[in-house]
Amino acid sequence: YLLLCAGFNWMVGVTKIIAEATQMKNESKMPPLIEFFGPEVLKAVVEAPSPRFLGTHLHPDIMPSSFSEKKTKTVVVFRNPKDTLVSYYHFCNNNPVLPSVESWDSFFSQFMKGDVAWGSYFDHALAWNQRMDDPNVLVVTYEDLKQDLGAGIRRISGFVGFSLTEAQVRQVAAASTFNAMKESSANSHGNMGNVIFRKGEVGDWRNHFSPEQSREMDEAFNKHLAGTKLGAKLDYQRHCQ
Repeated sequence: YLLLCAGFNWMVGVTKIIAEATQMKNESKMPPLIEFFGPEVLKAVVEAPSPRFLGTHLHPDIMPSSFSEKKTKTVVVFRNPKDTLVSYYHFCNNNPVLPSVESWDSFFSQFMKGDVAWGSYFDHALAWNQRMDDPNVLVVTYEDLKQDLGAGIRRISGFVGFSLTEAQVRQVAAASTFNAMKESSANSHGNMGNVIFRKGEVGDWRNHFSPEQSREMDEAFNKHLAGTKLGAKLDYQRHCQ
């Protein structure tokens, strides 16, 4: 199994392109979120040959125990909390299958309280922070992938056991930039393409946060993640201040 958590849609595309470069085909166009599997889909997944590619936004403490028992290779993508909040706001507001959020201010308050689907960002972060030394867990950041996608592709492919040549790394990187996926999203995601692939920028939070909201997030980050391995990896001072 390969399990992908958080930073979902872009990294699903990146990982599929990596798999295809190594001749591991995945014919399904359905986003492989295990929390939405019905009985028929679950049966098909169980019967599919390994390696299988799955994804989830579930908190690690409530994921199936089989993932731990079978030493599932788990790629976890985290994005800085300010840009995560902005991305989540627009996803909820622009998604035709979800009710529009009341306002930016109300959504900000709900996010900070963890009163959103899949719960608190900081609860997730602290739970994954405890697993960062697990050899079957690879934590990468959205910001690092944006800065050097090729390096990220090498790390991810090596971690899951895919051997790529440098030419393949360049090919995968060219096909899996955010802009390249946004351009092809009409084929890959239909009408949802523009909802899923919006801007993909680092620092868009500056166009949304008030000074008071920025300080509130700073305080929350310092309270929960300052001094942790994941907190250091997120490089909060660089990306959020």
